[in-house]
Amino acid sequence: MTNVSSNFFAPCALIPVYNHSLVLANTCKTILAKGLAIILVDDGSNEPCKKIIQSIISSNEKITLIEHSTNRGKGAAIKTGITAAQQLGFSHAIQVDADGQHNLADIERFIGAANKAPNALILGYPAYDESVPRHRYYARYLTHIWIWINTLSTSIKDTMCGFRVYPIQESSALIAASTIGDRMEFDSEFVVMWYWSGLSIAQHETDVRYPQDGISHFRLLKDNLLISKMHAKLFFGMLWRLPKLLQRKLVMAGK
Repeated sequence: MTNVSSNFFAPCALIPVYNHSLVLANTCKTILAKGLAIILVDDGSNEPCKKIIQSIISSNEKITLIEHSTNRGKGAAIKTGITAAQQLGFSHAIQVDADGQHNLADIERFIGAANKAPNALILGYPAYDESVPRHRYYARYLTHIWIWINTLSTSIKDTMCGFRVYPIQESSALIAASTIGDRMEFDSEFVVMWYWSGLSIAQHETDVRYPQDGISHFRLLKDNLLISKMHAKLFFGMLWRLPKLLQRKLVMAGK
């Protein structure tokens, strides 16, 4: 692991892409205009999407493209991006989804939060508009309950929002030391393991919308099964860590 000064702050954007071509060019253009380099991870996209990606990167040296030969999952793409960010010398990566859900106007605010707390995982928690599907809105609460159980804390407001800033050094170390899923379960599992490790978390609200022409790659049966297995695994991990988590809870209650 590269040793860097605590004053070193060099953020980039991390965009996992899997057949998201409708708004990708505008997303990249907006991020680049904010002065951020981009690590774009193509997670086995189809040929039409690959052509659009090539047209985007062909004229901009501030975009680094990494390609998975097959679709390995959102979590795997994020892991690849974090590894690349470390190799390229970045200190932080702000994850932005390629489907247009995230409010890019909040990038500066989240980067600023990371600069003030460079060792913290900066988590976005969503403020939805009327575009959010009702079943998704209410289904999130089941995951919230499991997260509260598996952390013995209700302090974490949301673990499923992908708009977040990763401190690269700490994130790389956690990924290397842990077994974290490669697909839709990654976002929540990473946050729980980060919390278990006693690392700092900062949370900020951000607007999230569901574009009418947006593309979702959530696999109803397979991904719900993966998420259920993830919660079960975390539950038994919580039981093993129960004394330490209880001790932390008592310390926090005494402050």
